[in-house]
Amino acid sequence: MTYALGAKSKERLEGVHPDLVNVVEMAILLTKQDFMVLEGVRTPERQAELYAQGRTKPGQKVTWTLKSNHFKNPHTGYGHAVDLVPFPVDWSHKKLDVVSKAMFAAADTLGVEIRWGADWDRDGLPREKGESDSPHFELVL
Repeated sequence: MTYALGAKSKERLEGVHPDLVNVVEMAILLTKQDFMVLEGVRTPERQAELYAQGRTKPGQKVTWTLKSNHFKNPHTGYGHAVDLVPFPVDWSHKKLDVVSKAMFAAADTLGVEIRWGADWDRDGLPREKGESDSPHFELVL
C-alpha cells in the first residue's frame, strides 16, 4: 500500500527547509505505516506553550528547551525540524519506529543528513539514554 500526505500535512510543511520536505515526501511513499505531519515551523510563542506543559500547565512534558530547530533559522529562512505521528494517531514506539525507518531510507536515498529525537546521539540505539522525542526529525546542519 502506498500512502500520501494529506492537505493538512502539506500545509504544516510550509516554511520547512526544502531538503527536509523532500525527505518527508519520499518517506510517505516508502513507509509501511501511514503518518501525518504534526508540526513543522513553530513560533517562539508556541514553543513556550509546549515548554509550559507539565511545568506550569497541565499535561506531560513534551520539550525541555525554549530553543528549537522548528523555528525559522535566520540564516536560511526555513525551519529545520518536523514532528511526525503515525496515522491514525498512535504514540506507540513500534509505529513511530516504522516511520523512522522510512525517514532514514528517504534521507539516505536523497543524501540528506537527519537526526531523530529518539536517537539524538545518532548511535543507532533509540531511547537508550532517555531520548524520548520519537516524533521529531531534524536536519543535521
